[in-house]
Amino acid sequence: MTIPLHDTFSLHERLAADTWTIKDLALCRVLLMNDRRYPWLVLVPRRVGLREVHEIAVADKPAFQSEIDQASVFLKEMTGAFKINVAAIGNMVPQLHVHVIARFENDAVWPKPVWGLGEAEPYPPSEVGSLIETLKKGILG
Repeated sequence: MTIPLHDTFSLHERLAADTWTIKDLALCRVLLMNDRRYPWLVLVPRRVGLREVHEIAVADKPAFQSEIDQASVFLKEMTGAFKINVAAIGNMVPQLHVHVIARFENDAVWPKPVWGLGEAEPYPPSEVGSLIETLKKGILG
């Protein structure tokens, strides 16, 4: 059974504090992680109570995968990344969310995962607005 999109959907407070909202797609809310060290999107299915990927309704799975794929392709094309990392870990934030991260062989922690290494470098207010607009237009334009 598909869990309907409801006005009761809300973003986990940790995700809300660490990200900028880009846009809502058919299923997922697309967020920009507020860490300029890595071009990093987070997709959150707008379904109440989801914690795990296997909990996505069969009817939602095509949209879920398609939106992850489209965000990945866009991020790769936009940044020229060497590698796109896609992960749904959720140990700190129980709400189901998928990280889509552009990685480069010369980034600060390559080839290690980005979690828990170094301090986040927030986007300066003077840059974030134009970046969000670029992302809004590019992700499923």
